[in-house]
Amino acid sequence: MRLLLIHQNLPGQYRHLLTHYGQRPDCEVIGLGEMRRLRDNIRAPIPGVKLVGYETPPTSRATTLPTLRTTEAAVQRGQVVLKTLLRIKKAGFYPDVVYAHPGWGETLFLKDVFPRARLLHFCEFYYNTVGQDFDFDPEFSNTADDVLRLRTRNLHHLMALEQSDLGIAPTVWQRTLFPSTYHPKIEVVHDGVDTSMVRPDPEAFIHFPNKGLRLTRKDEVITFVSRNLEPYRGFHTFMRALPAITKARPNAHVVIVGGNDVSYGRRLSEGTYREKYLAEINGKFDASRVHFVGKLPYKTFLHVLQVSTAHIYLTYPFVLSWSMMEAMAAGALVIGSRTPPVEEVIIHEENGLLVDFFSPHDIAEAVQRVCEDPTRMHLHRERARQTIIDRYDLNTVCLPKQRALIESCSVIQDG
Repeated sequence: MRLLLIHQNLPGQYRHLLTHYGQRPDCEVIGLGEMRRLRDNIRAPIPGVKLVGYETPPTSRATTLPTLRTTEAAVQRGQVVLKTLLRIKKAGFYPDVVYAHPGWGETLFLKDVFPRARLLHFCEFYYNTVGQDFDFDPEFSNTADDVLRLRTRNLHHLMALEQSDLGIAPTVWQRTLFPSTYHPKIEVVHDGVDTSMVRPDPEAFIHFPNKGLRLTRKDEVITFVSRNLEPYRGFHTFMRALPAITKARPNAHVVIVGGNDVSYGRRLSEGTYREKYLAEINGKFDASRVHFVGKLPYKTFLHVLQVSTAHIYLTYPFVLSWSMMEAMAAGALVIGSRTPPVEEVIIHEENGLLVDFFSPHDIAEAVQRVCEDPTRMHLHRERARQTIIDRYDLNTVCLPKQRALIESCSVIQDG
C-alpha cells in the first residue's frame, strides 16, 4: 500500500500512524507538512517514512472582501501543496490512500493530481453560528460581520467534504456539526491515548527549585491545563474561582500549565488574558501558592497530571482537548464543564464531576468536595481511567480502528 499523510502541523494526529506504517515492509509512506513546522515538530527521522515539506504560503490579505480571507488563504495553501504533489507524482509516487486534515486547504486540488486515490479527511470541526462555540460566551459578543466571516469559513470545508471518500471525526458531537448529508461517510474514531504510558504513578512529583517546593500525590494539588490560557478553555472562569479555592484550601497549591498566546478565539487589543484576569483578582487570592509554569516537556506535563488532586478542564462547545483524556488516564479527578463534547466522556458522579462553565462558585465547590476527602473520589478516578482504556485506548481501540478504515480504502482502490 502507498500511503500519503498530509497535515499542516505534521505529525499532528498522525504520529502513531506514521510510526506503524513506516515499519511495515509492504507500505510506502510519505508524510507531507509545512516545511517550517516539520523542522520544529519532527527532530528525528521516522523509520520507513519519507517526509516532504511545502513552503509556507503568502499571507492572505483578501483581494475582495475581508469575509473571504480564510477562503483565500486556503486556496493559496492548496495551490502551494498542488505544486508539491505534482513533484511527488513526477518522482513516481501514486498513493492508494491519502489521509489528510483539510482544515487549512491542503487537499483542495489533490484529486486533480491523484484522481484514483481514496481520500480520507480528518473531520475535526465545522463552523455553525448557533449551538457551539460562536454564540456560547456572552462576555465576548459577536457582530454581524463576525457571522458572515464564520459562514464563509466553511467554504473550503464543504469543498473538502465533496471530494472525500471517507471522514473520521474524533467524537460523536464533532461529527454532528457537519451537514447531515455527509454523516453517512463520517466515522467516529478518537485519536487515542496511550494508556500504557499515561497512567497513575504514586511516585510522581513536580519540583520548583527556585521556590524550594516539591509537590507529590500526598499534597493538595489543583491543576489547570490549556495549550494557551484563553477564554475558549475557560481560563477566565477558572481565574475567577481562584480566590474561593485558595481561601477554602489554605494548604493547596495550584499549578497552571499553558502559554500566553491565543490558540482559539480573538486576541486582546493589548496584553494577554493571563495579565487581564490576574489584574481582575489582584489581592483576592494567595499568589504564593499559584504557579504558572508555561508550556512543559511532555514527561513533566504527565507528572503534573499524576500528582493532581483535582484537575479542572473547561471548554466552550468545541474540539475536545487531548489533555482532558490524558488527565483521566493518569488517574486525575477531572472537574469538567457541562459542555459538549466533555459530556460525551465524563458522566457526573461516575467518572468525574461536571460543573457550569460560567460558575466560579460551582468550580470552587467541586474542588472543595474533592479535597475534603480525596479517598472518597478513588472510585471516580478508577472509572475515569477505565473509560479511557475501554473507549479511547490508542493501541487496543483507536489505532486498530483507524488502520481498519485506511486499509479498507486500500482494498477498494486495489479492487
